[in-house]
Amino acid sequence: MRLDKFLKVSRIIKRRTVANEACDVNRVLINALPAKPSRVVKVGDIISIRFGDKIAKFKVKEIPNGNVSKEKADELYELLNE
Repeated sequence: MRLDKFLKVSRIIKRRTVANEACDVNRVLINALPAKPSRVVKVGDIISIRFGDKIAKFKVKEIPNGNVSKEKADELYELLNE
């Protein structure tokens, strides 16, 4: 699944266009490397997103087939920095 779509489906970022823009300005890293919106996300990848001064890290636990419910969205990733 594409990175921008995964970020939207998992509800980490609310809109796919916002996810695209974040990737374009190098705010999103996969396994410590800058990621384009079209990059394929795999189970086990570590996604880092810079929101202002803070960096949020997520580990991909599951790749969905299409859209998922709001309740299931939290099960797609694990928050690494709390």
